[in-house]
Amino acid sequence: MKKFSEFYHDLNGEFRENYPLANLTWFKVGGPAQMLFIPENKDDLIRFIKKCPIKYPKTVIGAGSNLLIRDGGIPGIVISTQKVNSIKPFDSSLYAECGALDMTISREASKYGITGLEFLIGIPGTIGGGIKMNAGSYGMEIKDILQDVEVIDYSGSVFKINSDELEMEYRKSNTPNDWLFLSCNLRGEKSESHKIRSKMKEIMKDRKNNQPINKLTSGSTFKNPYKMKSWELIDAAGCRGLTLGNAKVSEKHCNFLINTGKANSSEIEKLGNIVKERVLKKSGINLEWEIIRIGNEIENEINHE
Repeated sequence: MKKFSEFYHDLNGEFRENYPLANLTWFKVGGPAQMLFIPENKDDLIRFIKKCPIKYPKTVIGAGSNLLIRDGGIPGIVISTQKVNSIKPFDSSLYAECGALDMTISREASKYGITGLEFLIGIPGTIGGGIKMNAGSYGMEIKDILQDVEVIDYSGSVFKINSDELEMEYRKSNTPNDWLFLSCNLRGEKSESHKIRSKMKEIMKDRKNNQPINKLTSGSTFKNPYKMKSWELIDAAGCRGLTLGNAKVSEKHCNFLINTGKANSSEIEKLGNIVKERVLKKSGINLEWEIIRIGNEIENEINHE
């Protein structure tokens, strides 16, 4: 890969070669990016995509909250959207850019008396990632509030589409892999801020009581099978508290995997696969990963320190 400074000298963002990605994820594990680009804003991101050759592999990451990067790292270009995070209110709706945190969107909505977005306080990720996987919590999903999305594809074309064109399903939106969500409009309704904040406090209290939010963890590990709860299947298979090296199944909520401090990505993924195998043997249900796992593996790497 050629030196990017030769081609992108007019961009405001940062380029970092062989950059360790562990600190950009909630698990705090994972290998390096061959090249990391952190655009300064949405325009900077658009300029980069328009200039970057299609042949270069590209991976987009947001908050890293639903992500497991393998120990061998990610080839090509990793784009971090952490600074593409503008949020603006419009009457009973909100404009939000792809890197805006769901929790921040929820808080901003409450300031402007916009209800319907309270559930976002319970989703630890960005709205761009939330759209990609149709994230949800507390009986709501992104598709329930999404009006339209601004998209750029890797050829550099920028366009807007309505939410129904995404054909969003449970934890999935049916979009091409070369689409990068730039921004969106989220619909709500006008209400009183104190009522909105009260709903948000209930959600935050429930998360604190029932999820290991103070641990090195991610979001839910596995999707819920139809009319079932993954945590109940995992518990019934005897996996609550199960460990592999320095990775552990949470005792507080057993659909969460935990890095107890010195785990590597391989341990966490292998532990998840052990859970899948035990659940399949016990119940006949094949759990589907909800955590996105990307990057190269390092063979025979297990940390048992």
